Amino acid sequence: MTTGKRIVTWAVTVLVLALAIFIYVRFFFVFGDGVKAGELNQFTYKGYVWKTYEGRLIQSGFKGNSKVGGASIESFIFDFSVADEEVANELMRCSGKTVELHYKEYLGALPWRGVQKHIVDEVITTSPSADPAFIE
Repeated sequence: MTTGKRIVTWAVTVLVLALAIFIYVRFFFVFGDGVKAGELNQFTYKGYVWKTYEGRLIQSGFKGNSKVGGASIESFIFDFSVADEEVANELMRCSGKTVELHYKEYLGALPWRGVQKHIVDEVITTSPSADPAFIE
């Protein structure tokens, strides 16, 4: 094998290895995980080629305003995808309810896993909505 062929072989090997590491870190390495709680506002099954489960959680909270001396109510929106069909079926029955969701955060989204970088893998708890009909 000539020196030129060795250099090309090593360069291709290094490039393939670097590409494999990049793909793993970008799409399969779990960057973080945690729990979010809030009201399940929307949950849909949609897509052109790959149908995925997509949801939206509304987290209400207070935001302090030091300039005025008061506080205001602010909502935070948590958009997520669900890859597991059992978890998706459970969430389909929870629209409008307060839920606690365990999620994993990836650095990139895969089209068959979902549109979002946050993938919910477990519904921890659900509670009835704040509708007065549920309050005893």
